Amino acid sequence: MNTASAQHLDDSVKFIRKHSSIEPSVALILGSGLGEYADSFTSPEIISSADIPYFPRSSVAGHRGKLVFGGVSTKNVLAFQGRVHLYEGHSADSVVYPVRVAQRLGVKQIILTNAAGGIGRHLWPGALMLISDHINLLGKSYVELPQISSFSGKIYSSQLNEIAVASSAKIGLKIASGVYVGLRGPSYETASEVEMILKLGGDAVGMSTVLEASLGAHLGMEVMGISCVTNMGTGISGEKLNHSEVTEVAASVTKDFSGLLTEIISRI
Repeated sequence: MNTASAQHLDDSVKFIRKHSSIEPSVALILGSGLGEYADSFTSPEIISSADIPYFPRSSVAGHRGKLVFGGVSTKNVLAFQGRVHLYEGHSADSVVYPVRVAQRLGVKQIILTNAAGGIGRHLWPGALMLISDHINLLGKSYVELPQISSFSGKIYSSQLNEIAVASSAKIGLKIASGVYVGLRGPSYETASEVEMILKLGGDAVGMSTVLEASLGAHLGMEVMGISCVTNMGTGISGEKLNHSEVTEVAASVTKDFSGLLTEIISRI
C-alpha cells in the first residue's frame, strides 16, 4: 500500500478499536442475503461502516454495511455484513480493504461467503459449496502495478476445508466442493459464457471473493470460502435470473448456513 493508503488504514483501525473492545481471531465476510448470521452473535458490538473513516460503502441490496463483533462458541468473531464490488465503481484496493482491516485487528482465519450461480452439474439451488480453488476473470488483481505479489502458494486452507467437511458431517448437512470463478458483473452470464466457464473448470460463478481470498492468503491468514448457490447458470436451468431470487434463496438456507458456520468456528 502507498503511504496515504497506509494512513487511511491506520485511521480506520483506530476508529474501530475505539468503538469495540473485542479482539477477533476469526473474521467473516457475509455476502448477498447472508448477513443475518451475525445477528446470532453473543454480546454484539456493532459499527456502521459509513461511520468508519475511509471504509468503503456498498450500494447493493442485501449488503447491510455493518461490522459486527461478538462471540460464536468460544471464539471472538468479526463479521462484515456485506462487501463492495468492482462493478459498483470501487477500486480493487477498496474491495480488499476489509481484509486489510481484519488482518490489522489480529484476525488469523477469514471465512469468505458469497451468493453464486451454479454451473457444475453436481450443484443445485440452495447448495452450499466449499471453494477448493478459484479462477480470477475480474481483470483486476489485489495488488496494483508496479507491485508484484510474493505469494504463489495455495489460497484456500486445506486444514480449514477439512474442518468444514467434518462440520457438515457432524450436523448432517450435505456440502459440495468446487472451483469458484470471479467475473466483474454486474450482468449475469450468457449461456455461451457459462459454457466457457465449464470448459475452464469452473463450478460456480460470482462477482466477488477472489481478490479478498488472494490478499488474505498473501497476508498470512488461513482462508476458507463458501458459496451459497442461489440459482443455476444461464442455459442450465432455463429460468430467468434476477437479484431478488439471489437474496431469497440465500435467506432460505439461513438455518443450514448458520449451523455450518457455527460448527466450523467452534472447531477452528
